[in-house]
Amino acid sequence: MVEVKISDKLDFEKALRIFKKQCQKDGFLVELKERRYYSKPSERKRKK
Repeated sequence: MVEVKISDKLDFEKALRIFKKQCQKDGFLVELKERRYYSKPSERKRKK
């Protein structure tokens, strides 16, 4: 789980950039794209 706390010194846009970087680092967006459509197990093996 990714969590970014907004304080007085940290504006919203900078917090959003930090959040996006952490999501990318965790691989959250990649997993979300993979789960969007069903892929057969043989296709998943071929990708790896």
